[in-house]
Amino acid sequence: MTINVDIERFKRQGFPEAVYCPGKTIQQILKITEKLYKTDAPVILTRADKNIYKNIKKKFKKAKYYPQARLIVIKEKKPASGKNYVAVVTAGTSDVPVAEECAITCETLGTKVVRIYDVGVAGVHRLFRYQKELTGADCVVVVAGMEGALPSIVGGLVSCPVIGVPTSIGYGSNFNGISALLTMLNSCSANVCCVNIDDGFGAGVIAHLIANR
Repeated sequence: MTINVDIERFKRQGFPEAVYCPGKTIQQILKITEKLYKTDAPVILTRADKNIYKNIKKKFKKAKYYPQARLIVIKEKKPASGKNYVAVVTAGTSDVPVAEECAITCETLGTKVVRIYDVGVAGVHRLFRYQKELTGADCVVVVAGMEGALPSIVGGLVSCPVIGVPTSIGYGSNFNGISALLTMLNSCSANVCCVNIDDGFGAGVIAHLIANR
């Protein structure tokens, strides 16, 4: 089986091709990782479990595993020395795994991150304690399940782009994140956009690009 890895993506776009682990064999994951490791770019494996990490670690001794985010990282970039940063916000603690996928992606690519977790609309007063951190950010990523209302509120507080990340967290009529997705798509805050359900990696890449334009 031929595997065509986009080894020029980092030079072309400013972020590397990630290895999405589900659906791939260990041998395929190792082969792709070996090709990416030969480039100057960080290597990021998403949705990785402990067994995949065990096999990666045998070959790449400096590999790091972040179990909550389900990320494996090799050769991360050093954080930039400037003032630019991304704020990553969650509605609840159940949204943190997706938020960490986003935050660690940003940090791996060299972008500073400020984490603001568990400030959802049921206790929205908690959010206002972080007004300074929010308004100083170059981009804010808001991760929320349930009804997904938090990005609209954050959007009304800041002048930068806000990326909503709907999560599959919630009870029955959440429909595995569809209700949160539709809320974010219908946001009345014009600076709010959104990515796919549970797509912390995609949000992290976009936020990194915005913060470093």
